[in-house]
Order: sequence, then C-alpha cells, then structure tokens
Amino acid sequence: ALAPRCGWVLPGLEQRLAVPAMVSPATARPYAAAAKTAKKDAKRTRQEKIKDKPPPRRRPLLTKPVDDVYLTWLYKRPSYELEQAVGMLKKFQELDFTYPKQFVYINVFLDMALQKKKKVDPFSSSVTLPHRFTDEVNKVLVFTENEQEAEIAREHGAAIVGGVELIKWILEDEVQADFYVAVPAIIPKLIPLRNKLKRKYPSTRRNSLGSDIPKMLQFFRECHEYTVEDENIIKTRIARLDMPTEHIIANLKTIIHDICTFKPSNYDPIVRRLVIRSATSEGLLLNLDGILPQVQKVEEKEEKPAVDEDQQTPVQESIST
Repeated sequence: ALAPRCGWVLPGLEQRLAVPAMVSPATARPYAAAAKTAKKDAKRTRQEKIKDKPPPRRRPLLTKPVDDVYLTWLYKRPSYELEQAVGMLKKFQELDFTYPKQFVYINVFLDMALQKKKKVDPFSSSVTLPHRFTDEVNKVLVFTENEQEAEIAREHGAAIVGGVELIKWILEDEVQADFYVAVPAIIPKLIPLRNKLKRKYPSTRRNSLGSDIPKMLQFFRECHEYTVEDENIIKTRIARLDMPTEHIIANLKTIIHDICTFKPSNYDPIVRRLVIRSATSEGLLLNLDGILPQVQKVEEKEEKPAVDEDQQTPVQESIST
C-alpha cells in the first residue's frame, strides 16, 4: 500500500540516477588550475629574486692559526717543503708508536687540459726507482718461439715463457702476468691479444718489445707501475718510512718527473697538487717548487696556427696509449 505506483519517480531521484556528463578537470575544479598557475608564478618570482640577490660575501681564509686547536675550514691548508714533510711523517710515526716500516704514499692531482677541448687521456707508466723499497718481484711473461731465446728468458727470471699456444690460456684467464714481453718475430701472431692485454700489450713505446730479453726482464721485474685513476688522480706508494729521507725524496722526484713527460712542456705543468702521507698519518700538502722539472716553455708561433694544430696530433696519439 505504501509502495509508489508504477511510473512514479520520487522527487530528486531522477537527478541522482542521471548519467553524469563528461567534464574536464579544469571545469570540475577551476580552483586547481588557478592554484597551479599561481604556484608557477611564485616559483618564477623566487628564482628571479635569487638571481637578483648578490652572492654572499665569504670571509677570506686566514693564513696561519695562532693556537694548536682551530677550525680547519677557516684557514688555508698549509704547504710544506718536501724534506720538511718527510721529517714530519717520521715524527708522526714516533709519537703514534705505529709500524716504523710502513709505506709512504703520494696523491698526485693532475691538470689534463690541452689546447681547446682536448685533454691528456688517462695513462699508466712504469719507472725504475733509484732506491727499491720492497722485495716483491713482478711476474713477467715472455713471448718467443725460439728455443734459445726461451732458455735465455728462463735464466734471467721470466715467470712464463712460450709462443702462440699461450694465447688461448691468456684469453681464458688461465695464465696471467704483471707484464708481457715479446720479441719482434712473434708480434704479428699476438694480434688476438691486443684487446685483452690493452696497455700491457707488448710495444716498443713501453720498451716491452725488443730483442734484448735480459734487459727487458731486468726492467719489468723490478719496475714500479702507476696508473691514472678517476681521470686525473694518481695514488701510488713510493718508499718505506724507515728509509733515509734523501732516498724517499729521490724516489718521489723520479715518479713526478716521469709523470711530467705525458704533457707537452709548452702547456701548464700536468702536476697541479701533490700530497704525501704514510699509511697511518694525515696527508701533507707539498710545495711544488723544486719538485717539478725545470722546463722552459717554448712560445708558439702565431703566424702558422694550422701547423701548430697538426703538430699536436701526434702528441695526443702518443699519450693516449
């Protein structure tokens, strides 16, 4: 009795049952678009204020602290003469009661920039130090198919001697060595190893390709190798802390002089900053005066710029290997 008759619709029910029309978000929420526009305008205004605002004036760093305890970021990092720095490292070891025969390390920060957008590619090198600081001997592999040369290589300390039969084992990482030396007769057969060995591939430029097997073995068994890391940093050990100060200095200068050969002398020095430390001490910034080799810059001729650019091409190729 209380049910409505057929065909009757309660008031307001028709509007509820009606299918809603498709409306855009902007029409449904007009305030959202306005808020978004206002937010963009506010952000743009803040950016303009930041640009117009002068940069904060930083307090100039002080030169030398007057007390033993001070805030390091308020003062310039002190630099030391090489002999003074080595003496400080030895003193640190005595005061801290650390291992007296620990290694001495250097961190060399490089300036790899060349003309325009060119730069020195990361490199690695090997050098004979005037004073050995470790009894470790590098593992050297000699490529030769001559039995007489193979016998000479074994007599002079070669770890592995062989011919093309070694190629397969090297590619499969079954045979590995610190350095690879070869005689000229076998080098055409070693081409499959070029991509595998990369910088260790035998080459006359690295003195690892030649006929004097005893000389090559003597160099590579005792040489010291260093490599550029992170595009512009060299981290390597150079001596032991218990060695005489003059021996540590001689080893450091030998490595630095070898590094400087990888950039032409008519550019700024490749060594930008040099830090020395021991295994347990803080790093000491070194004064580069007297450490870098003294090279007179050759003024470039402005009359023939094209010739100068051509002359830089072989230099770039030589240092990129």
